Amino acid sequence: MSYDPSPSYPHRPPPPPPPYAPRHHAHHAQHAHQAHHAPRRDPLGHHSDLRILRSAYRRQRRSATLAALGYFTLFLLLSAYAPGLMTGTAAGGLPTGLLLALAQLPVTWLAIALYEHTARRRVDPLADRIRKEAELDARRGAGR
Repeated sequence: MSYDPSPSYPHRPPPPPPPYAPRHHAHHAQHAHQAHHAPRRDPLGHHSDLRILRSAYRRQRRSATLAALGYFTLFLLLSAYAPGLMTGTAAGGLPTGLLLALAQLPVTWLAIALYEHTARRRVDPLADRIRKEAELDARRGAGR
């Protein structure tokens, strides 16, 4: 049995050629000059920064949600499956369940603080950069 280098699947046609350049020489020279100074980028909708922004925002939401809801879920599970622990007394004679319930408020505040912190450090700078690039792209498009 010999090796056949031709593929068994149908041949795909080559991609279409790029749009033709303008026919006027002066306009073509001006277009080439603009292309030399302004780097060609992908359209903003397909930009990798948007994917990075979406993943940063998703990570931010998940971490804050898991902090607040995770603690609340733990409290509910302990209430349902460990009633002896929840009715036991802690420091000061207060029931452990009451102390854990009161701790829900500071845990929620910490989740909000975590959300704000990650927004300021990661999400907002990315969003600002994308917004500025979109404004530059809009100005460049209006100037043509």
